[in-house]
Amino acid sequence: MKRQTWMCVLLAAVLLATAGRLVVWPTAAAQSLPQPGPAVNTVFDPVPRGNVLRFGMPVTDVGRLDPHLAAGSQDRALADMVFNGLLRYAPGEAPKLEPDLAAEIPLFKMVGGRQVWTVHLRRGVMFHAGPKTDAYELTADDVVFSLRKSADPAHCAYAGEYDGMTIEKVDAYTIRIILEKPLSSILFLPKLTNYAGGFIVSKRAVDAMGMEAHRIHPVGTGPFAFTMRVPNEKIMLSAHRHYFRGQPELQGVAIHFSSGIEKLEADLRRGDLDVIMGSGDKEWIEKMERMGDVAIDTHGVGEVISLYLNTQFEPLNDVRVRRAIAYGIDQEAFLSISHPRLVGSAYSHIPFQFLPGGLTPSDVARLNLLYPLNLEKARTLLADAGYPDGFTMDLVASEKRLHRGCFALVVEQLATIGIDCRIAFVPHGAMHRSIRQAPQPMVLYTAWRPNADAYLSRFFHSDAIVVTGAHPDTNFSHYRQIDRLIEAARLEIDPEKQINLWGQAQIRILNDMAAYPIMFTKQCYARKRYVDYGHELSSTMALYPQFTEKTRMTARR
Repeated sequence: MKRQTWMCVLLAAVLLATAGRLVVWPTAAAQSLPQPGPAVNTVFDPVPRGNVLRFGMPVTDVGRLDPHLAAGSQDRALADMVFNGLLRYAPGEAPKLEPDLAAEIPLFKMVGGRQVWTVHLRRGVMFHAGPKTDAYELTADDVVFSLRKSADPAHCAYAGEYDGMTIEKVDAYTIRIILEKPLSSILFLPKLTNYAGGFIVSKRAVDAMGMEAHRIHPVGTGPFAFTMRVPNEKIMLSAHRHYFRGQPELQGVAIHFSSGIEKLEADLRRGDLDVIMGSGDKEWIEKMERMGDVAIDTHGVGEVISLYLNTQFEPLNDVRVRRAIAYGIDQEAFLSISHPRLVGSAYSHIPFQFLPGGLTPSDVARLNLLYPLNLEKARTLLADAGYPDGFTMDLVASEKRLHRGCFALVVEQLATIGIDCRIAFVPHGAMHRSIRQAPQPMVLYTAWRPNADAYLSRFFHSDAIVVTGAHPDTNFSHYRQIDRLIEAARLEIDPEKQINLWGQAQIRILNDMAAYPIMFTKQCYARKRYVDYGHELSSTMALYPQFTEKTRMTARR
């Protein structure tokens, strides 16, 4: 009885201290996390169950709650709902940009040979309340703090994108960003968006909690506020009543984690989930749509699958052999591996459908760089190169479904021109380690990068050559022929001239056949038909359909 009385007194004190707001004590599972003292107590408005969107993902848990460390799809989705950038990719319409925390898209001036971008902040933007901070208005102090955090490799996975930036506060609602090396708007503005290092965090919350505690309880300005996490089970978000774009239609979002797609399917069928991440299996879309009350949405960004040919590896060091491989591949056949709504043809390594700088089908056809299937031409090229009977290659590939299916098709097709590919299929992580530890004749790789410079620099600049490059990354082709074009494009501040240079670089790649673009893939999600995202869905940098203040659920069946 004494213990019960003591608990009642304690609860009354807590309620008085929080001025009527509800404090949710960590569950037993949550208490197993690193505990930064009182900062883990979660302060939020109660979330009724009836209007909470339940979102299922086939992963065991969230990876990182810090938006500047977000990598996996679940991390990016969480960051997208909790935080804002100075600019944002219009929901469902990436790469279209529009103002977010900034009042307008900034312009630059050249001052003393340096590029100066001035950003005016929107007024009246409120941060969520945190465990140790009340809600308060965003100011330039938060923006300067956040961008400097993004430039620190200890606190941001994308710090290299913010090298050479000086960030200054002009007044409470204005900041100035000074670049020693000028950038075009195509390359600079994305650094300020709701992606990678562009998210704005609460300086006051980080100062009060500490950086590590903020990684357990993030505080942002987005339409939904973090409320609690049950490890390996779910994360709860509540509506931000004072969101500057308007109070959300939903009262919250529950992100549920599951080890497999089968359980997600069953939960969606029963009505225990409202939206789930889908499967790339070819038959999955039709199976789910037969449920009647389920709609399937597919959208970009388009991750490009390319076959990288090692230009320094005999016999692929002969361009005739590389071109023979290209003519021996039937690109259309790869599209049949997945559902047609999940894939599309790629004509260059930068997908023109989703990013400026890519080559269109007409561009490539006009330059005679399409490499249509031509077995006779492929065999002639091999014979001219001294391999009339073909040759053998030992390759490593991932066991993941799509990767395995693509490589199996490569093996089948190249066998028709006498090239014998012996493949060792290994777990996906092992494949990534293997292709970075030793040169491979050919590498099949799926990638999305936020701009053309990132694609070209990381896959085709000599500094990025695996193992031996100055900064080894993903240049599996060991290609050295377009460094000057990449660097010239990087320094060009006229967008049209920059795009032209990127096009020239890709023309050279295709002419030299350093890599063969196979296709691009889309994201796939299933939702109950009563879920309305509140926007058209073409492409999102957040890799999920995006739940915003306009997302709503109509009456459930």
